[in-house]
Amino acid sequence: MSATLTPNRPLVSGAAGSSPLSARQIAVGLALAVTAAIHVLDLPGKIEEVPYLAVAYVFLIVASFVIMERIFRGGKVIDYVAAIALSLAILFAFVVNRTVGMPGATDDIGNWLEPLGLLSLVVESFIVWQAAAALMLLRGAHRG
Repeated sequence: MSATLTPNRPLVSGAAGSSPLSARQIAVGLALAVTAAIHVLDLPGKIEEVPYLAVAYVFLIVASFVIMERIFRGGKVIDYVAAIALSLAILFAFVVNRTVGMPGATDDIGNWLEPLGLLSLVVESFIVWQAAAALMLLRGAHRG
């Protein structure tokens, strides 16, 4: 049995509800889960090194799961905007961390090739792309 998503509806069984938007919902939702996983993997080091970043990671992880759940339950405009905002904030923090460093955390300056960091760049960029595409589909659905 397959499962698909339709705009403003939760996960449903069968292929009848599949659409380009449902594919975007799944892509963004799963990528948000990967974002959470990346930061869960990096969390133990942050707890010891830079506790305030560990707290930020926990909020980021929770936000990823909340947005993911909202997208899987319907995916409204605000949910995709939240996914884009979270991903852009993570991308911005990555660039700051690798260029000037964060307060108390300058060890990663210039460390652009760290594997979890690179994976995060790819996943966050993917979320921005897919969520923006979903927004365009939602906008088109509301017009027509």
